[in-house]
Amino acid sequence: MKKIFLYILAGSLCFSACKKDDEVPTYQEPEDINVQNSYDDQAITKFMNENYLDAQGNIKAFSATDTSDDNEKKLSQLDFKTLPSGTIYIMRDGAQPASGEAQEIKDSSVIRIMGRAYAYQAIDNNGTVLFSAQTPFLNTIDGGNTIPAVDPMFFYVKKKTRTDLGKESSYFEIAGFKEALKKFGAFNLPNEAPYNLQGVIIVPSRAAFGRNAHYPYQSISYRNKSFVFNFQIYGSRDRLSNEE
Repeated sequence: MKKIFLYILAGSLCFSACKKDDEVPTYQEPEDINVQNSYDDQAITKFMNENYLDAQGNIKAFSATDTSDDNEKKLSQLDFKTLPSGTIYIMRDGAQPASGEAQEIKDSSVIRIMGRAYAYQAIDNNGTVLFSAQTPFLNTIDGGNTIPAVDPMFFYVKKKTRTDLGKESSYFEIAGFKEALKKFGAFNLPNEAPYNLQGVIIVPSRAAFGRNAHYPYQSISYRNKSFVFNFQIYGSRDRLSNEE
């Protein structure tokens, strides 16, 4: 009987230890914001080493079992640029508007954006810093409704909305995304045109909402969250006075 009890105890301890190894720890906000900034940068580097762009420009994770992606370049091997805010952008080769045909993207432009965007929490998981808690933020591709989003508030928020809620633009807009998107040119495509995603923008939390109050998109908190945008701008035009 004593031996049986010891076997059960040993098995329980083994199960408990294995379970703890597999679990992702609950996120605890670092008191020092510089620690969170470091987490973001490390998690972004890991993300860029573990993902590539497929033939349509979609971000894909490398497979550990499928060899078909072995010759793909990591995002970190592409010609990426890092802005002073820490935001990273990648212009995909061969997927930009033709020279002389690109529409300028300005601070107040009305844009049409096709693509996906996710928010992530950068955490330290037993000494490995990575992106956790993937949360959908924008998706105009999956679900059978492939139509670009028009004039999203996270790029430009109208004065009436700001006034009605008594908030500044930063409460709504993702600064790092806006900063990087202006480096791109927009296409002039009809909404029904097939997509060929032109780039990636990765925004660390300090260039998004950080720890500031923000608009509750999707009724979710984006405090300390980084964003990854995988997109194509179908059009950009000047904003009319009644749209400001």
